[in-house]
Amino acid sequence: MDKRNIDHTKKALLEAAEKLMTECSDPSEVTSRAITKEAGVNLAMINYCFGSREALLMAVYEEIQADAFRCNPSFAEIISGKLSPEEKLVEVHFESMKMMLKHYKFAKAISKYALLNREISGKRGSLRFIQEYFGDTKSEGECRLIAFELSSLHELAILRYEEIKKECGIDLTDDGQLRRYVTEHINMFLK
Repeated sequence: MDKRNIDHTKKALLEAAEKLMTECSDPSEVTSRAITKEAGVNLAMINYCFGSREALLMAVYEEIQADAFRCNPSFAEIISGKLSPEEKLVEVHFESMKMMLKHYKFAKAISKYALLNREISGKRGSLRFIQEYFGDTKSEGECRLIAFELSSLHELAILRYEEIKKECGIDLTDDGQLRRYVTEHINMFLK
């Protein structure tokens, strides 16, 4: 397959997966067969282009997240603004968790994949703010682990947000309670 056909197939798969995930009531309905049928491509193309259905769904979610952050001028201000590293961490995690709640079906469909396959390299996300916070007092590896642990903890909290509300009385869908939750957890990791 030439590059142009592969790019066309990838685009068709991404669009089909996003459409089906948006329309479904349960992410388990969005099977590989359903995606390839919607995209009009051979079933094997998901694995050929993305490696797995979950990796495809992760790619769709990452595009949605990138678009949302690009379109949100306050997010750019957070990243480049004069906030402290700790405040930036809170804002990044707060906005990321809000995004996961808004796109809960995606979060539910990709969280296991993300937890088990996401690189611990910290190329994206909060690593730079953690490193800025600790300076030379923690190694790069220690900072990567903190970034990974924070992200993983918050992803799990989103997956269990209904139980957290029922059992702990914390409503993560309420911005004030979500911000308090994020702030408390970041403080635990940084202190």
